[in-house]
Amino acid sequence: MTKVQEIQKLGQSIWYDNISRSLILGGELARHVEEGLTGVTSNPTIFDKAISGSTDYDDELREVLEKHPRISTAEIIQTLMMSDVQQACDVFADVHRRTGGNDGFVSIEVSPGKARNTMATIEEVRFLWSRVNRSNLMVKIPATKEGLPAIEQCVAEGMNINVTLIFAVERYREVALAYLAGLERRVKDGRPLAGIRSVASVFVSRIDTLVDELLNARIASASPDDARKLTALLGKSAIANSKIIYQVFREVFEGERFRSLERKGAVLQRPLWGSTGTKNSKYSDLLYVDTLIGRHTVNTVPPATYAAILDHGKVASTVENDLAGARATLQDLAAAGIDITHVTDKLEADGVAAFEKSFDGLSRSLDAKRKEFARTAVPHA
Repeated sequence: MTKVQEIQKLGQSIWYDNISRSLILGGELARHVEEGLTGVTSNPTIFDKAISGSTDYDDELREVLEKHPRISTAEIIQTLMMSDVQQACDVFADVHRRTGGNDGFVSIEVSPGKARNTMATIEEVRFLWSRVNRSNLMVKIPATKEGLPAIEQCVAEGMNINVTLIFAVERYREVALAYLAGLERRVKDGRPLAGIRSVASVFVSRIDTLVDELLNARIASASPDDARKLTALLGKSAIANSKIIYQVFREVFEGERFRSLERKGAVLQRPLWGSTGTKNSKYSDLLYVDTLIGRHTVNTVPPATYAAILDHGKVASTVENDLAGARATLQDLAAAGIDITHVTDKLEADGVAAFEKSFDGLSRSLDAKRKEFARTAVPHA
């Protein structure tokens, strides 16, 4: 039994935060499924790397352009992404069936430029859900203020939703309540709850990256005693924040509001730990994995982190260890003048902007390929 399978026995699913045509067609993804992998997440940055960084998509791109010469670049991106996601969904179809529809999901994200537009988000979710046409699809909606009503609406319509870019504890609570509100609307309308699944993707390591930067700025000018106290907080904020979020998850989904929905067939919305690759080389390569294992959770990991889990992952339920220490960490940060709300607000804005940048980069790359193909096209006789 692999470490990934052992972790799954503790109630946590390991998903792969990566997708590409070669990963699917080369059989690597199927091999990971045999090792215990139970899902895939994607985002504009991942697709930009996959499509812009290879020639794997050129044949399909040429075919699309020949059939639809006036197609927009945004539509081309959707077409290529949906093709990969459909194939990945098929790889995980047996996992989805074997787990009674609880696992085996593949996620695709709405265009990042729509993150601040509720109706545009809803419309694109509907389009992707219909066109991909797989029961083990999840469509990703960013957890912006404008995304919250979109989450409720799409859940009410019976679609599987992966809520992404969650950083703040209170925003997580709003996301969980939006999920419940969507389910309640279905009950009111006399529609079934069975089959609907959702995850709430909490981004982890980026919090440490920003908070550590703020701490180091204070350490540089602090007294020796204060510097020691501040240094002790380095690399602690992200895990503390995630552990508190898990407590809010328990509060919401062990409460009567959800229990009444559960009796009607509802399934809880699992917290998903995202951005769990370690960015600081001074920290353990599994810092954001070993410390956040618990029931009803998912951890989506990049390739290097996945390999590290298989090699030396620690198998133990840890997400509720030292909750007093987690609370103390957040209190000590506040005492040091670090406003965690400001941190999480900035990270949400930065996350949307980063995905927009990746989407724009992919658009430019495809525009360049489009021009190249037009120059080298063989005229029809």
